[in-house]
Amino acid sequence: IGDQEQTVITIPEALGCLETHGQRRVLDTVSQLRKCGLDSVLSLPQLVVCGDQSAGKSSVLEALTEIPFPRKDNLCTRYSTEKILCHGTSDSLQIKMIPDPERSAEEQRSIKAFRETITSFDKLPQLMTKATELMGIGGVYDHESSNDGNHRRAFARDVLSVEIEGPNRPQLTVVDLPGIVQSQTKDTTQADVDMTVKIIESYISQPRTICLAVISATNDHANQPILNKVRQFDPTGERTLGIITKPDRLPHSSDSETQFLGWHILKIRSFEEAEFSIDERNSSESAYFRKSIFETLPPDYVGIKSLVDRLSRLLFSHVQQALPRLQEELDKALENNRKEISVMGEARTSPEDCKIFLTRLGLSFYEICLVSSACISM
Repeated sequence: IGDQEQTVITIPEALGCLETHGQRRVLDTVSQLRKCGLDSVLSLPQLVVCGDQSAGKSSVLEALTEIPFPRKDNLCTRYSTEKILCHGTSDSLQIKMIPDPERSAEEQRSIKAFRETITSFDKLPQLMTKATELMGIGGVYDHESSNDGNHRRAFARDVLSVEIEGPNRPQLTVVDLPGIVQSQTKDTTQADVDMTVKIIESYISQPRTICLAVISATNDHANQPILNKVRQFDPTGERTLGIITKPDRLPHSSDSETQFLGWHILKIRSFEEAEFSIDERNSSESAYFRKSIFETLPPDYVGIKSLVDRLSRLLFSHVQQALPRLQEELDKALENNRKEISVMGEARTSPEDCKIFLTRLGLSFYEICLVSSACISM
């Protein structure tokens, strides 16, 4: 490739800490269920990053996974992105799209046909742009064309699935959700506002989803609706971890700086640090916490490294508790499936079987007609 620099797919160091050998065996079980397509039947454990627009969700996810997804300062997440890391014999990155079931059959076929395999993260921006166009997500909303059904939407309920496989990969699924839109603007309609809420609720309402609720330190936590949303579906907070971003944007020693001391706190890249590498980002975060008021907090509550450790323990405990119940639900689903199959009668897997079935059906119909004729003649 000459002098062109490429970002090769490598195992993120942070994610390597997410599991031990014992944890991998447990998470492998969940991964196999997902590969079999049972995530549409069962609620499987997963991590979901949710929050308001511009709270720093994507930056948190990038710091956690060390996967460099494209970011623009004026562009928020417009659709759900599933990042699936799984164990495999070789390194690969596969991208596909899962269409919104409410789309037309033609649109669903077009979206399902989108599948790409790449070997470098450098090709990711181009593919994500292509996926965004395929979903029909555009720029400024055109009010004049709002009634013709052809306007380009601001958000989509389709899902971009990025599966990263490798021999040293941990088994982990993390979902980046669109931010909650507070109100209608020139770029978004009320339908878009409602859509973001529906997308978020469809994930956080699942009883085995661990919610990473991201809020910005610059906004009063009482004014951030994501907290009400997660409390609605997880009132006891057993599967919710609050994450505060942008603590460096607060005035030093202000009241705002001291009111968040019960949360896990991360410093995300500032605008000036947009081009920082992962290592530079981590160094900047460490340097900030060493000289801020948050240095008084226990180390387990600040920084990306301690967040990885907390998530490791939380996820492992969550999956351990879920597995027995998953087995029960799977057995019940299997039994219901068998009952539905038995109602269909004997299997007809060949043309000859179909001929025999139709012959028998015809004979039954003939006998019914004979009895009916006899009754009429009487």
